[in-house]
Amino acid sequence: MKDAPFFEDFFVGQDFSDVPSVTLTDGMVALHQALFGDRMRLSLDNPLSQSVTGESRSLVNPALVCNLAIGQSTLPSQRVLGNLFYRGLQLLAPVFVGDTLTTSTKVIALRQNAIKTGRAASGMVALEIRVENQDGVVVLHFWRCPMIPCRDVTANTGHADDFAVMPELITDEQLLAHVPAWNFDAYRDRYPQSNAPLPLGLLNVEAADTVTLAPELVRMTLNLAMTHTDATRSVYDKRLVYGGHTIAMAAKQLSLALPHMLGVLAWYRCDHVGPVFEQDILSSSIDCEAILQHEHARIAKLHVTVLARRGPEAPEGMTDDTVLEWSLAVLLP
Repeated sequence: MKDAPFFEDFFVGQDFSDVPSVTLTDGMVALHQALFGDRMRLSLDNPLSQSVTGESRSLVNPALVCNLAIGQSTLPSQRVLGNLFYRGLQLLAPVFVGDTLTTSTKVIALRQNAIKTGRAASGMVALEIRVENQDGVVVLHFWRCPMIPCRDVTANTGHADDFAVMPELITDEQLLAHVPAWNFDAYRDRYPQSNAPLPLGLLNVEAADTVTLAPELVRMTLNLAMTHTDATRSVYDKRLVYGGHTIAMAAKQLSLALPHMLGVLAWYRCDHVGPVFEQDILSSSIDCEAILQHEHARIAKLHVTVLARRGPEAPEGMTDDTVLEWSLAVLLP
């Protein structure tokens, strides 16, 4: 493998798609479930999944699909100081155990951070990521932005691209078009209470969860970001928890608030607004902002805010703080 790139090494149009394809196995599903305990019923109950999806293979939880795709896209971001945000993520087709996912990653924009005295030079790299299954069907498409150090700590690259190229707008028409052609009545027959009206406003989630085994998820998803496995590569001198780990914990807490959630259709935006460390305790506040009616199902538009109470592994002086702001759309019966 070639040396990991610094910010000066990037150019718009650069391709980082020479990465392994990955076949999703029952073992990967089991490990992901052990790490997060997600309660999304279709990915836990295979007979129910078969009756709803019409597919004999087990449905894969969307959090695992996203974590794997992000991990496959880290060839350019091995030196990442932090992944700042995701934009316009659309889960375009369901993924089942046995599917093989291939991820392509391209640089679409570059912007150097403001040069400040006493701060090493760095920049932001806008990446477009597309994931296909073994049949060439695009199952996932999104943009993300890692912050990468410069090789020369005093570098002035002149990169100042407009990052509006990463869209966060996903129309209602797009959401409705990506609702799978499933037998939603089969789910409602199994759980008649699932059709109850969902009130707008805050959804209560009392349970918090402690971050553990963060490097194990990094390794399983082929994530190459050095800060997640080597504390000496972190700006905090502590291993930084992979952002997908935080998102998957929030997804688990979302499955407590919405026990009949059938899947995730999109992330409008997802911002990592603070670092997370091993043994931090994460809790979610979930706001249901709107309900969109599909012919056979419903789509809930949500905003999730995740707070970290700092554990013993956090750097000294690190205070409790908001670490994630996540706007998404989920599928309900």
